[in-house]
Amino acid sequence: MEEQPSVTLPGVVEKIVKPVHPSEPEKAQIAIEGADDLYREIRIENALTNEDGEKVKLRAGTPVEVTVQVDPDAVPSAIEISKKQG
Repeated sequence: MEEQPSVTLPGVVEKIVKPVHPSEPEKAQIAIEGADDLYREIRIENALTNEDGEKVKLRAGTPVEVTVQVDPDAVPSAIEISKKQG
């Protein structure tokens, strides 16, 4: 099986954002190190599952890793890119 291209960047939970309405989920705001200033923060639902299947939540100040993966068929290889540029 071909491995998915990916990048993993360190980050930290900056704050927990309470929902405006009780029916909306709580969010964790994460600052991603190495991202451009205008795009370094993301918000995700603060509802994770640990290895035992238990529901857990992030806390402000918690270090995290953010991984971006892509289907190998969705991105060109370095060889394909150099052929197009040459």
